[in-house]
Amino acid sequence: LQLVNLVRDAPDPDIRVRIDEVLDELDLATVRLRDVIVGGVAPPPGHSIWEQSRFIARDETLRNFMLNEPRGHPPLCCNVVFPPTHPDADIGFVIMEHVEYPGMSGSNTICTATAVLETGIVPMVEPETRFRLDMPGGPVDIVAECHNGKCVAVTLRNVPAFAFAIDAPIEIEGVGTVFADISYGGMIYAIVQAADLGFDVDPSEARALAEMGECIRVAAREQCTAVHPEFPEIDGVSIVQFAGATMPDAEDPARLIARNTCIVSPGRSDRSPTGTGTTARMAALHARGTLTVGGGLTHQSIIGSSFRGTIVGETTVGSFPAIEATIRGRAWITGFHQYVVDATDPWPSGYVVGDTWGTSATTSQGLASVDQLSAHAGPQRRAMPRRHDHGATE
Repeated sequence: LQLVNLVRDAPDPDIRVRIDEVLDELDLATVRLRDVIVGGVAPPPGHSIWEQSRFIARDETLRNFMLNEPRGHPPLCCNVVFPPTHPDADIGFVIMEHVEYPGMSGSNTICTATAVLETGIVPMVEPETRFRLDMPGGPVDIVAECHNGKCVAVTLRNVPAFAFAIDAPIEIEGVGTVFADISYGGMIYAIVQAADLGFDVDPSEARALAEMGECIRVAAREQCTAVHPEFPEIDGVSIVQFAGATMPDAEDPARLIARNTCIVSPGRSDRSPTGTGTTARMAALHARGTLTVGGGLTHQSIIGSSFRGTIVGETTVGSFPAIEATIRGRAWITGFHQYVVDATDPWPSGYVVGDTWGTSATTSQGLASVDQLSAHAGPQRRAMPRRHDHGATE
């Protein structure tokens, strides 16, 4: 993968280190850290953003450089802005996470949309800017609310979402049978009831949630078949969502409110409510008959931030009944950075050390076994019988 050298002229005499490669990059937050690279990376080979993302995935140079220590850390994701390949799109981008290159991510989309608007890459029109992002999972339409040069909210129309299975049993050694809704909302989720495993989805539980979530994820990948009917490369559970009980929205009887946290490999609690996770949960609630078109879910994260999801239509994906949904949220720019590579640096791709790297020092899906993860899981929790209450409290 070519990294473009942005240092064109002689370096400033006060700079004593020779800079061999430079990337211009923004830090953003939807309360989960996201980086957006806006310069320094040449478009990779490929006729589509999907093909370009697969090239980056095979090469791995850029992901390792940005996400491994010392430049990266476990909660970080990184997005790379490219010219669009789709004729109707305004700008393209590729999402990089620690163990995969997802076709869609709601929080990364909100961050990237905010970045390109507030830096002028996409012209901002107040009070509303509409544009289309070319993403690996397909084009995504954006409606951005803008005021005084700021992007104050982003609404995206997500990819069609559907449930593979409701109450799928997953056997976890030392825990018992855990029941999960296997649902797709841009990524494939195993959605488990937090209370069934003794969790309140509180920040103090983050380590235990991450360890249990990774045990469930690895077991779900082994025991539950989930392959997207139109994109067979999307295969297997990527994320485990610990779902809190749903409550009616006092302001809108068609809507529900719930807390959640999503455990993203290599074992960390997502700081955002997650757009794909919100959509996946709405698809599962729709499959249960709990939510219908016009209804929605206000999803709160482990730290109390929220995304507003709304079901706007019904469709099918392969043989699966599916929903069309929007997600509304906000991001904030938290910094501007240049990342560099020195020719004498012995670790240009960074490194991974298990003391801070989630629950296992891995950068690929499914490498750690359930036994390995269970060894770090601390006191064992016993799964409770699944509640089949499909009303407002799920």
